[in-house]
Amino acid sequence: MLSSLSHSQLLVFWVQLLVIYAVARLLGGLARRVGLPSVVGELGAGVLLGPTVFGLVWSDGFSWFLPDSEVQSAMLLSVSWFSAAFLLLVAGYETDLGLIQRLGRAAALVTVGSLVVPMIGGLVIGSQIPSQFWGEDATRLVFTLFIGVSVAVSALAVVAKILGDLGLMRRDVGQITVAVGMANDLVGWVILGVIAGLASGKVDAVGVLLTVAGLGGFLFAALTVGQRVVDASLRAVRREGPNLQGALTVSLGAMFVFGVSTQWLGVEAVLGAFVAGVVLARSRYRQVESQHVIEDLTAVVFAPLFFATAGLRLDLGLLRGEALMWALLLLAVAIGLKFLGSFIGAKMAGLTTQEGLVLGAGLNARGALEIIIATVGLSLGVFNDTSFTMIVMIPLVTSLFASIAVRRFSHNLEGTTAERERLATEAAMSKNLVVRSGRLLLPISGQPSSIVAAQVAHFVWPEGVAATVLGVGDGDESLNLEAIENVLFGRELVVSRVDSEEIAERMIAESKLGYGAIVVGVDDAADDGSFVSHMVDQILGELHIPMVLVRGARNQEGRLPGIFARALVPVVGNQSSRAAQEVAGNLSNRLGTEMLLSHVVYAPEPPRRRVGLLTRATAVLTDDRVSDIDVGRRVLDQAAANAKEMRANYRTELRFSASPGDDMLRHASQADADLIVLGAQLRHLEGRPFLGQNVEYILRNALQTVVVAVTV
Repeated sequence: MLSSLSHSQLLVFWVQLLVIYAVARLLGGLARRVGLPSVVGELGAGVLLGPTVFGLVWSDGFSWFLPDSEVQSAMLLSVSWFSAAFLLLVAGYETDLGLIQRLGRAAALVTVGSLVVPMIGGLVIGSQIPSQFWGEDATRLVFTLFIGVSVAVSALAVVAKILGDLGLMRRDVGQITVAVGMANDLVGWVILGVIAGLASGKVDAVGVLLTVAGLGGFLFAALTVGQRVVDASLRAVRREGPNLQGALTVSLGAMFVFGVSTQWLGVEAVLGAFVAGVVLARSRYRQVESQHVIEDLTAVVFAPLFFATAGLRLDLGLLRGEALMWALLLLAVAIGLKFLGSFIGAKMAGLTTQEGLVLGAGLNARGALEIIIATVGLSLGVFNDTSFTMIVMIPLVTSLFASIAVRRFSHNLEGTTAERERLATEAAMSKNLVVRSGRLLLPISGQPSSIVAAQVAHFVWPEGVAATVLGVGDGDESLNLEAIENVLFGRELVVSRVDSEEIAERMIAESKLGYGAIVVGVDDAADDGSFVSHMVDQILGELHIPMVLVRGARNQEGRLPGIFARALVPVVGNQSSRAAQEVAGNLSNRLGTEMLLSHVVYAPEPPRRRVGLLTRATAVLTDDRVSDIDVGRRVLDQAAANAKEMRANYRTELRFSASPGDDMLRHASQADADLIVLGAQLRHLEGRPFLGQNVEYILRNALQTVVVAVTV
C-alpha cells in the first residue's frame, strides 16, 4: 500500500527541487559564460548547497533543507535517478554503433588501459589505508577491492554531458570515449556485484556469470527484437504523418522497458535507458522533433538536477589531517592513472597524441556509479563516514577536472581526413532542404526514366543514406529490379513490389513514415491534363516532404546517360534555387560535374532607332536595370559560396533575356550541358499541382535530362 507523505515532507521536497534547480541553472549559465561546460557549475551548485558550504554557514537551515530522513533522501534520489535515465537516453541518441564498430580496435584497447591501470593503483593504495578508515564490518580484502573499483571506472552520463557541451559527440574521439564509458559502466556494475557479495558473505560465481550472460543477451535482444518492436511502434504512431506525442510516448516507453530489463538483470536502469536511446536513433521511423524535445528538456531540467544532487553528497569538513592526505593520494591515483591508462591504450591503437589526451581527460569523469559504490560500501559497513567522503570526492573533482581538461586538449582538434569529410557532410546535410540524412523513397517501373532517377539519387545522396525501392507493375512478377539494385549498389535497400493502380496511395502512405525525400522518374506529360502523370499529380497533391523529379534525356541514345559532364543550374536566390544547388552541388562533388550557375536578368526587346539608312537597337541602362544587374551579381556570389561549401566544380554567368525559359534551353544547348537542374516551390493552381511556368516549360521541351527539386 502507498503511504501518504506529510505536508512538511512535501514542502521540503518541493523546496529542495526549487533551490537545487535554480542554483544549478544559475551556476551552469555562469560556467558557460566563462568558457566552461555547464556541468562544472551544476556540480558546484551541489557543493554550495551541501554540508561543505551551506551546512557550515547555517546548520539549522541545512538540517531543515536536507533532513536526516530516509523518506526525504529517497524522494530526492529518485529524482536524481530519473534525471540520470534521461541523460543516458540522450547519450544513446548520439551514439553511432556503425562508427564505433569501425573504431572497435581503438575502443577495446582504451577500455583495457583505462580500467586495468587505475584499478591496480587503487588496489595498491587501498591495501595501505589504515584500518581507522574502515567500516565496522570491513576486511582488508573487501575494503581494498572497493577502493580499486571506485578509482577505476568512469561515468557514462557525465562523460556524455561533457562531450555534448563541447560539441564532441560526433567526433571519432567522442564516439570512442562513449564506447569506453559504456564498457566502464558495464564492468563496474559486474565488479560491484561481486565485491558486494563478498562483503555480505553471499558471493555467488554462478550468479555473476548469469548477470554477465544476461547483459549480453539483453544487448543482443535489444538490437534485434527490440529494434523491430520500436520500429513497428514508431511506424504505427506516424501512419497519418508526423506525430510528436506518439513519438514521445514510444521513446519514453522504450526507456522504461529497457531500464526495467537491466535493473532486473542486476545492472542499473540507466544502462537500459542508454541502449534505448541507441535503438531509437537507429530506427528509420524516428521523428527527429521528438528527440529534440527530449534533448532540450534534459539540458534544461534533468541534467542540472542530476549533477547538483551528486554534489550534495560531498562533505569536505570530514577530511582533516591523515584523512586529507589519503584522500588527496586517492584522487591523484584516480586522475593520474586513469589518464595514463587511457593514453597508453590510445597510443597502442594508433591514435594521435592529442586524441589520447582528450580520451585520458574525458574518461576521468566519474559520477553516479562511484557514488553508488561508496553508498553500497557504507551500507555494508565497509566504509565509515570519512572513507565514504574520500570516495564521493573523487567523482566531483574528477568531473570538474575532465570538463576543463577536455576543453583544453580538444582545442583545434583536427582529426583524420575521413573524419573531417564525414563531419562536413553531416554539417551540410543538417542545413539542407532536400539532400538530408532521411531515407529515400523510389518508385521504380523499369522504364529508362526510373533508372536515371535511381542513378541521380545514388550520386546525389551519400551512400550511408538507405533507400526503399517500390517496384511498380501490374502483378507482373517478371519486373526486373536488378538494374536498379546495381545502380544503388552499396546502399542499404528495402525492395518490395506494388501494383501500378495502388502506387500513388502506397507512396503517399509510405512517405509519412519518416523519409527524407522521394525521387521519381517521370516521362513526358500525359494527354489527360495532368502535370506529368496521374501518379505524380496524386503524390504532389499530398506531398509533405521534398520530392525530386527526374525526366530522362530525349537526346540520349542508350538506356542510361553517361557520367553527367555539365549541369545548367538557373539560380534566383530563393529556397527553391538553393534546393537545386544542393542536388547539383552534391552531384558535382561526387562526379566532378561542372555546374553552370546562371542568373537571367529580364531584358525586354530594346527600342530601335534609324540612323541614316540603318536601323539598330539601342540599350538604355536605366536605374532599374542597374539594380537588377547588382542583385543578379549578388545572387551569383551567394550561389558560388554555396558551391564552394559543397566543394563543387562551378562557374557563374549573368545573362539577359526577355524569355527565361527559352534562354535556358538555348544556353543548355550552347554550353553542351547534358543536365538541367531546377528548383520549384509546390503550389496548386486550378486543381492541379503547379511548379512554375519556366519549370513546366523546361520539362516539356528540354532535350537534356531534367531534374526538378520540389520543396513544400
